[in-house]
This record gives sequence, structure tokens and C-alpha cells, in this order.
Amino acid sequence: MMKDQKAFEPQNFEDRIFAKWEERNAFAASVNKNKKPYCIIMPPPNVTSVAHIGHAMDGTLQDILIRTKRMQGFEALWQPGTDHAAIATEFKIVEKLAKEGKTKEQIGRAEFEKEAWAWYRTYGDKIMQQFKKMGFSADYSRYRFTMDKTSTDAVLEAFVRLFDKGLIYRGSRMTHWCPVCGSAVSDEEVEYSEEKGHMWHIRYLFADGTGHIVVATTRPETLFGDMAVAVNPEDERYKNIVGKMLVLPLVGRQIPVIADDYVEKDFGTGMVKITPAHDPNDYEVGKRHNLKVLSVVDKAGILTKDAGMFEGKKAADAREEIVAELSRLGLIEKIEDYTHSVGHCYRCHHAIEPLVTEQWFVRMKELAKPAIECVKSGKLQIFAKKFEKNYLHWLENIQDWCISRQLWTGHQIPIYYCECGHTFASKTKGQCPKCKGHNVKQDPDVLDTWFSSALWPFSTLGWPNKTAEMEYFYPTSVLVTAYDILLFWVTKMVYMGIECAGNIPFEKTLIHGLVRDEQGRKMSKSLGNGIDPLVVVKDFGADALRIALVKDMSLGMDTRFGQAKLDSARAFLNKLWNASKFVSMNVEKFGSPKFETKNLNACDKWILAKLNDVVAKVTNNIDKFDIGLAVSNIVGFLWNDFCDWYIELAKIDLATEHAKVTASVLEHVLMTSIALLHPFAPFVTEFIYEQFGHDDLLMLSAFPKTNKKFEFEVEKEQIEQLTELVRNLRNARNEAQIAQNEQIVLKTNSDFAFARYLQKLVRAKSIEKVEKLDGASVVSALGQFAIAQENDQNARQKQEQEAKRLMAEIERGEKMLSNKGFVANAPAALVELEKAKLEKNKALLAALEGGRK
Repeated sequence: MMKDQKAFEPQNFEDRIFAKWEERNAFAASVNKNKKPYCIIMPPPNVTSVAHIGHAMDGTLQDILIRTKRMQGFEALWQPGTDHAAIATEFKIVEKLAKEGKTKEQIGRAEFEKEAWAWYRTYGDKIMQQFKKMGFSADYSRYRFTMDKTSTDAVLEAFVRLFDKGLIYRGSRMTHWCPVCGSAVSDEEVEYSEEKGHMWHIRYLFADGTGHIVVATTRPETLFGDMAVAVNPEDERYKNIVGKMLVLPLVGRQIPVIADDYVEKDFGTGMVKITPAHDPNDYEVGKRHNLKVLSVVDKAGILTKDAGMFEGKKAADAREEIVAELSRLGLIEKIEDYTHSVGHCYRCHHAIEPLVTEQWFVRMKELAKPAIECVKSGKLQIFAKKFEKNYLHWLENIQDWCISRQLWTGHQIPIYYCECGHTFASKTKGQCPKCKGHNVKQDPDVLDTWFSSALWPFSTLGWPNKTAEMEYFYPTSVLVTAYDILLFWVTKMVYMGIECAGNIPFEKTLIHGLVRDEQGRKMSKSLGNGIDPLVVVKDFGADALRIALVKDMSLGMDTRFGQAKLDSARAFLNKLWNASKFVSMNVEKFGSPKFETKNLNACDKWILAKLNDVVAKVTNNIDKFDIGLAVSNIVGFLWNDFCDWYIELAKIDLATEHAKVTASVLEHVLMTSIALLHPFAPFVTEFIYEQFGHDDLLMLSAFPKTNKKFEFEVEKEQIEQLTELVRNLRNARNEAQIAQNEQIVLKTNSDFAFARYLQKLVRAKSIEKVEKLDGASVVSALGQFAIAQENDQNARQKQEQEAKRLMAEIERGEKMLSNKGFVANAPAALVELEKAKLEKNKALLAALEGGRK
């Protein structure tokens, strides 16, 4: 029993409890036609490293939902897995090889793949073990990985289908290029940061010798690829020069002045150099005006032969030399300090180079239409609703998706080139469908990681095969993920699910915020404010981590996390632990009495009515995905209503003939409460349940429901009034400066039904009925009460001393405020403070003298 347990030390039982769940196969889900399915597909963590605090919050939210639905009788599948995260993982492996004095080119692609699989297994296992430490009840027997056979089969099938439908094509387009990683990267793999630099104002001479214009740029090293200078067509200053030719500095090539709406009249000089090969906006301008695309920076970040005397130099390093040469020629008008946003590769942190490269793309307009419609029609619901706007705006303005990466990590693109000149997509190398020959070569590029991730909700269930799991669990019930990948991942899953699996991938999606530190800052290595979830588990326990992460969080908003929340969570769990010991002791003392709804007194009915209320609130808030409010509901009930009030009331009843009924109510409320709390704090609740002699598992028991038999509105109101009266009398006692160990006498002019409770709770020796109350009193719905001290002589002495002190303070305050010099010269805030003190002291003296009459 709980009475034999010492202090709350979760490290003593959490591992054993999790092993017990696993031994009993409690997390397993299967196709069960007798139950409604409920399925969550775990957003696969990247195997680049171990899980972080963001994964802890994301997983906790999912576990709360899956545990709740499992207890509510659903066949609940939480499908776990991890993502190979191509560019991120490759960078890590290349770093590892470099420490060993090797490069990926030296060991070759086959050996590199072995290195990659060793990495996948190591970190995939570590992440799953972390998740177990945090109590995540996923069906680990169904673990999937984006590079395993099931996922690979799905990737091949999806690619070939899209290719054969004409939705995949190869073409040249502006892409984000990382010179260090040697690959195109996606929008979501680019991190932007503010950098201090310069704005160089360069003179471009007119070809006819009539003067010059001034163009400002932050990247003078790209001017060798300039194809035009653009002005706004509505800019009256420059209408007369549109169409004129300029001489490109350092090159001598002539370029035109063009008019385009892209140019902002009020920014800088109102003139913009157009370099189609090295700026995404310039690229679009170039397409509108049929400008040539000339790359003057190659994939390694080196200037090409078109840079003339600067050929072979790194673009960034050559900048100073180029500016020096322009200055020598008198072509620098001025140089200004300038701070601007620069994109960097999120793995190697090198500056991104916008380059026109030949890549594989997916045509997006056709795929996006049904993904837009399913949200507009309400078929797919997004929580919080505010994120619908972001989702729709992204898809309504979507560009074709670049799916090829110049890496070795990931799914090699299933495109084959035959010696006959035919290009085809195939799930196997096979023969050329045109010439029937077998002399074919596979495209060396790999697919964007997000391609396999986009198939995750159905590839994990066995698609493209027609599995029982696909039929039963798809579409899945809800996706839980952070807002930072709403556009890059959630949208992809929706349009790929509709296209490939024939339906939306999930019916609802819960979009939550990010975890920040106590100051509201993003957690990062540079700030040194990152938190390892396993360190928290070791120091505080998994339940404290979970409660601290989600309690009080608002739907869709970032949440702050740190020591204060952890301390609060641990304090709550310790209070629950001690309350459970108290209940256990009394249940054992009174022989585990059977709970019944007869013979209940007002206090019992009050706590049962309050229990009904909290069951309804928690259930409703979980259903609305307001998880932060749901956990606050149950924590508040257990801490305040159960521990602070009902247990104190029960202590009084346990000394009477009502004791057995009270003990039964204590046990019933505690068992129901820990079932309600279980999804949020699974370890301690399972342990308490076990200690009360249950052989079954709490996690597989029924989730609490409201009970109409507990709708005791009259008694609920009565005890609410009692607790309010107790609070007010305690406050009055404190204001009267009566020591806690000193008993008082309560006087009332009312008939009172709860005298024995009130007497104990406010430490009163007696409650006396009087005709008239003199002095200060507490007025409540249950009557009017006045406090008198038991020892009148001592009380009078204390009151006289307090009266003298207050009169002295009043005299001091009046003297200070009557001093014109003080009032005129002292800070206004200090004068107001003294006025407030004076008024307060006068009020206290009046109340004290009223109580002495």
C-alpha cells in the first residue's frame, strides 16, 4: 500500500513501470473491427542526433491523445519512426569521416552507404529509447524508417506514378545552392539571419557617353552577370532613359535600362541591377524580359571565366579586390553600412548561393487544388484555425517543387538514361521500354528528404500494398506537429495523400508552438540555453517533464519552459503522492469499504460534483486539443479541491461514525482522478493504481465519464460557500495578527449547519450564537461571523499595542504630508506612497477600534 512508500522518487519506479507495460504488450494496436480506429502517425525525428526538448513536447501531446483514446475504447495506434534527413545526416557523416582522415569520395558510394546505415541504426535506437524514458506509448513493434524497404517501395511507386502522369520533369531554374554541401537545398533548409555589411553605390556609364547612373548593390561580385538595370515604369525620374544602353563596369558589355514593376521607386536610388543567374527575383524579371542567364559563380562558389581577371577566386574573397578596382576606375559613388538578411545552409551554416541549376521538379498547380479544397470544405480541420490562412496562402501561391539533391544520402532518383537516348522512370533498373536494351544508367541524384516524408502517413501503413492497416487506420485521425513545418511538410502530406492514397492523410491536424526558455528566447547552442529532456527525467522524473511542458500552454502559441515550471510540476506530484498515502492509510484502516452513493454527506456530495465537473472539462478540452487547459483542470482539481479541501474535511469525518463512507469516497475520487490524470502523468498514476492492489493496468482501464448521480448542485453550492467563508475568516485572522497556534472564538448571529467543519478549519475553540455582533465581522451566504481571541486580556494588550503603533505611524505620516517642503520637493511617487500608507493605517485603526467596542 501507499502508506509504506517513502518520499516521491520517480527514479525508483519509472523504468519498472515501463517494462511492465511492454511485458503486457500494452502499446500494441491491431486491426479490430469491433473497435473504432484512432491513429496518430509520429512525425519522424531526424536521425542526425538525439531527441531534443521540442521532440519531448511534440511527443507528450501525441501521447496524451493516444492514451486518452486508448482508455476511451478506441483501437489506438501510435505509429513510431524516424527520418533519414538526407542533407543533415550526410553532413554529420562527412564530419565523422573527416575526423578519421577520409572523404566520401575516397571510400566510394557503396562504403558510404554502410556508414550511413550504421548512423541510422545508432541514432534511431537512441531516439526510441529516449521516447520510452519519457513514457511515450507508441507501438514500437511497428517502427518504421524513411529508408527501410516499406518506405522505399512507397517512394518508388509514388515517383513512377507522378512521372508517368507527366507531373515530374527536369529543367533549369533558380534554386538555393549550398557550395559546401554541394547540393540544392529546399526553402525549409535555409536559415536567415541579419548580417552587417555594406551597400556599394556603383556608377554605370551610358554607352553614348552622355553621363552615368548610380546602382546600389550588396553583392558587387555578381555584377559580371548583370543583364540589365531596371527602374519602375511609373518613376518619372527615369522615363527618359528606359531603353538606353549602359556599359557594364569591369566588363565593357552593353546592357539595357528596362522598366519593371518589381522595382520599388522609394528604395535606394530606384534603380536595380538585374542578375538573373544569381538572384531569385532577378531571375523572374529576366524571364519577363527575355534576358540571358549567365552564371558567373559556379557550384563551388568560385568566379568563372566571365569574371575576367577575377576568374578562379572565391566570390566572397574577391569582393574587396573588385571594389578596389572599381574605386581605381572612379566608379564607386559611395559606400554605406547596411544590415540585411542572408540565407545560410541550416547544416553547414555557409551562405547560400542562388544559382540556376538543372534539377528534377514536381508540377504543383494540379496537386495543390484538392489540398486547398479539403481545408476550405472542412474535410480537413486545422487547429488552431488561424493557421488555415498560412496553409491556403502557401498552396495558392505554390511554385514547382525541386525534388533532386546532389547527395549520396537518401533515395536515389529512379530515373534511368538509356544509351539509345531515352529517359524513363522505373521501380527497378530493368530494360529500356523503348529499345528493350539493358545498357542504362541511373541518375546519380537523390530525392529531397521531404519526398519520402510526404508519404509517411500511408507508407508506414503498408502502401502501395492494400494492407488491412491501410483499410482500417487510413485516413489517420490527427497529425500533431509544430507550426514551423506546417508549410513544408503538412501541405506535402496532404497533396501526396490525396494523389497517391486517394484520400486526405489525416482528418485533423494540431499545430502547436515551439518550446522557448524562461525568457522567451529560442533554444540554441550559441545561447547555451538548450535543455536535454533526459537530464530533466533523471532529475525530476518523466511526469514532471511532461506536465511542465504542456501545462498552461495555449493552442498554437510558443510556450516557455524552465526551472520554475519543473519545480511547480514536482511540487504537484509530491502533493499527489502524499495525498495517495493518506487515502491508502485510511482505506486500509477501514477495510477498503465499497463505494456507494447512499449515506453520503454534503462534503462527499460536493467533491463528487466537483469530480464530475473536472471530468467534463478535461474531456472537452482534450477533444478541442486545448491540452494546456486540460492538464490545468485536473491539476487544479487535485491540488485545490481534493488535497486542500476535501482531505481536510475528510479528516474531520474520519473521526466520526461516517468514517467508512468517507474512506470509500476518498478512494473513489483518487482512483477516478488518477485515471483522468494518467494521459498527462502516466508513471506516477500507474504506480499509485498498482499500490492500491490492482492487478490490471490503469493505462488499459476506462477513461472517466461524468455520472448523473453526482449532480449534487445544492450540496456543491453549500460547501463552496463554506470554503469561501473559511478563506475569509483566515484572512481576517491574519489581518488581526492572531498567531496560528492561538485558538479563537467565533461569534455568529446565524443558525449554522457546518459548525464542526468551520471550527476545525479556522482553529476555533468554539462557535457562540449571539443576538448582536459588535465590531468587524465576515459576511457570507452562510451567515455573519466575528472573531474573538480566547484570552481577552492578552488580546486587549495586543490590540492596544497595535493601536499605539498605528497612531504613531498616522502622526508621522500627517506631519510629513503637512510639510510643504517635502510635498513640493520629494518625488511624486514617494508622496503618493506616503498618502496611501496614511489612509491604510487610518483604516486599520478604525477596524481595530470597532472590534474593541
